Amino acid sequence: MSELTNEYWKQLTETQKELKLKIKNDPWRLAFHQMPETGWMNDPNGAVQFKGVYHLYHQYVPDDATGGLVHWGHKTSTDMVHFKEEKIFLSPDKPFNKDGVYSGSALVKDDEIHFFYTGNVKNPGDHDYTYSGREQNTVHIVSKDGFSIEYEEVVIAHEDYPEGFTDHIRDPKVFEKNGSYYMVLGSRALNHRGKILLYTSSDLFEWEYKGVFLEGEKEMGYMWECPDYFETAEKDVLIFSPQGLKPTSYEFENIHNAGYYLGEVDWESARFRPQSVFKELDRGFDFYAPQTFEDESGRRILWGWMGLGDTGPEYTNPTTARGWQHAMTLPRELTVEKGELKQRPLKEYQSLRTNKIEKSLNIETSFEFNAENQETFEMLINVKEVKEKVSIHLKEDTILSYDNQIFTLAHGPSGYGRSERQIEVDGLDLIHVIADTSSIEIFLNDGEYVMSSRVYPKKEKETILIEGTSRLDIIKWDLII
Repeated sequence: MSELTNEYWKQLTETQKELKLKIKNDPWRLAFHQMPETGWMNDPNGAVQFKGVYHLYHQYVPDDATGGLVHWGHKTSTDMVHFKEEKIFLSPDKPFNKDGVYSGSALVKDDEIHFFYTGNVKNPGDHDYTYSGREQNTVHIVSKDGFSIEYEEVVIAHEDYPEGFTDHIRDPKVFEKNGSYYMVLGSRALNHRGKILLYTSSDLFEWEYKGVFLEGEKEMGYMWECPDYFETAEKDVLIFSPQGLKPTSYEFENIHNAGYYLGEVDWESARFRPQSVFKELDRGFDFYAPQTFEDESGRRILWGWMGLGDTGPEYTNPTTARGWQHAMTLPRELTVEKGELKQRPLKEYQSLRTNKIEKSLNIETSFEFNAENQETFEMLINVKEVKEKVSIHLKEDTILSYDNQIFTLAHGPSGYGRSERQIEVDGLDLIHVIADTSSIEIFLNDGEYVMSSRVYPKKEKETILIEGTSRLDIIKWDLII
């Protein structure tokens, strides 16, 4: 969680201070994941490193943990581990964004940060706000420091979008290539298919529509949100969050999902050509709307919203009653290696490791691993051999198991409705667990698969129980910030 600066604290009312102190003492308050100081958090926005400082902006409803009129919250860091809470960066206070400052991105040019976001407007009247009544304007901001705004104007008004689309066109991601600037936007076409639109510019102020960057078949969902594009030495990567995908045996089981294609762009036709199947980025219960950026050392870093909208009664977050809801995943470094996308937690978080315990286990039936701290910890489990199903019981009633090439994450009552997610893994070598007070993130086979989930244990147990005939090498650390 972010630190509160003195300047930030002075701006708060007594009621706000009281709520923040209450949340600070919440046992489910996250220790090293970014969460809202109060209220609701969703999509990461405008992630960027500028003059050595990392900036994370995000969708934010400060006064209502159930959601509502969104702002852009703002957190900063110099080491990607310790963050400061800054004042709200954007608010829905203009005619072109009066019903929400929706998601967007950032790009550094000429010692300034250029932000692009969607300004949401709902016009009064009898509208469904999909086919009529909604405006989603693409807005450009220029900032010299990431805190103040020098310029803010609509660069693509809603009425200037191409024909053939519903009122849902949003979430601009801007990038530079060969001296030109490109913008991808997510959309919902009138034929109920998701599409990604492409615009170009020579100066970031005037934009020209180039066409559809990628369009989906009927089975690929009706709306594509939060597009993100970047290049690697091996493949180009296109990430987006499709709504309306049907679940398969082991994928796309959440109400909304986020995934990627590996491929190549034909820049003459301005089309992305997929060269892989569409793969889900995270197979847990709580992941959506990811955004990537390249930092000053050249790393491609991803943040995801460790939450999900529209889950209904399936599963819930009990912190809502305590004045806050949702969080960000740990930032991950992305690479493409031998045609596979890998996601690994940033190495900076290794600075939190303490109280190292290392064991080589030859388990015949079961083993109790003494672990006084089950709140904030990290485990590396090298799987040497599994003769029969192996199960790892942790976080009160969460079970990780592997049997016949199926890895399972299962929650008990502390999942608050979260039940089971599975991955078919052809050979399991490494289980990497990072646990915070009310979250767990699991990286399999050095970032080949990831599962993120919120979990809310009521009391901690002092042991981690491992069952099943297996040979495991285990390293555990407490993570203390």
